[in-house]
Amino acid sequence: MTKRFLDTNHVEYREINLDEQPEFIDHVKDLGFNAAPVIQTATEAFSGFQPGKLKKLS
Repeated sequence: MTKRFLDTNHVEYREINLDEQPEFIDHVKDLGFNAAPVIQTATEAFSGFQPGKLKKLS
């Protein structure tokens, strides 16, 4: 749902698939998250589908 929202609203993003790039798992854990998706911006990081926060990116 998060990717669909970003695509629909023409928000540029970089997808990191943790299955394909496990070297990022520690980074996600260091941010305090243990579930995907994790969205990291220049000012914050959050997890899960959060339309209110995602709208601020568009």
